[in-house]
Amino acid sequence: MTHVHRPRLARRLLAATLAAAATAATLVGLTATPAQAATTPGVDVSHYQGSINWTSVRNAGIQFAYIKATEGTTYKDPRFGTNYVGAYNAGVIRGAYHFALPDRSSGATQANFLASNGGAWSADSRTLPAALDIEFNPYGATCYGLSQASMRSWISDFLNTYRSRTGRYAVIYTTTSWWTSCTGNWSGPWANHPLWIARWASSPGTLPAGAPFWSFWQYTATGRVSGISGDVDRNYFNGDRSRLIALANNT
Repeated sequence: MTHVHRPRLARRLLAATLAAAATAATLVGLTATPAQAATTPGVDVSHYQGSINWTSVRNAGIQFAYIKATEGTTYKDPRFGTNYVGAYNAGVIRGAYHFALPDRSSGATQANFLASNGGAWSADSRTLPAALDIEFNPYGATCYGLSQASMRSWISDFLNTYRSRTGRYAVIYTTTSWWTSCTGNWSGPWANHPLWIARWASSPGTLPAGAPFWSFWQYTATGRVSGISGDVDRNYFNGDRSRLIALANNT
């Protein structure tokens, strides 16, 4: 979900081969796994969206946003600070996300880079635990040249380091197809780490092995929201706003 730089571009091209996203009204309740009675609408953004009017976004009904902070070991999204503060001030519950490049460094190095550049956490009712965006490699080999065992180790290294830095279990954004191919459909993280599943279709579909449910679902990359120019990723949280605040506050 990295939002150009280039990773997002690769996924937008892939989207042409996927089923068209259903409308939000149709999507509510169409889950392949147990869901809460209510879902909460959100977006994820990066510098790709340009200047965002967060008050308009909130007035349009958007209640949460994941905002790109970092990528790999050196890249910091130039609009992260503006977006992160703007979302907070508008009453949008926000979290940071990191686009993983497992062939560039250890998981620990990238988790520390995220935590030091916007991915830290505070119990203020508006800050979600950061998300690890781990998916198809837009720059080369799908699994970044790592074996399934090495990829599992890399992810564990990232998750454990982020938890030691912040006290929180990071959210994991992925697709079931990538997770199956590149980790061997590893079930290890799902007891503690919220799943953010990406599937641009009318349901979340089959989840990674061991995942009891999805916490977030990115259901389209071509959504429209007042206050954001052009296409934006649209998401649901699997619960109402009170449950989202509980996740934010680790309660």
